[in-house]
Amino acid sequence: MRSDREKVVQMLKTARGQVDGLIKMVDEDRYCVDISHQILAVQAILRRVNKEILHGHLNHCVKEAFTTEIAQEKIDEVMAIVDQLLKG
Repeated sequence: MRSDREKVVQMLKTARGQVDGLIKMVDEDRYCVDISHQILAVQAILRRVNKEILHGHLNHCVKEAFTTEIAQEKIDEVMAIVDQLLKG
């Protein structure tokens, strides 16, 4: 992984903490709308993590692949991720 590892790990730890908080909220039978807001916050962090990882991948792995025979393979990998992102 060529993205900013520290930044990615910190964001994932934040998301993990929020998921732990969500479990507690559900266990405590908290208000559904509050739980939903927290779910949206976790999803936002995960989207930012994914963006960071994909930027690193494009700027390093894919860029380097253009000088080799595996360029199309790298493009196909990224396109598969884009297809999944557009489904959601």
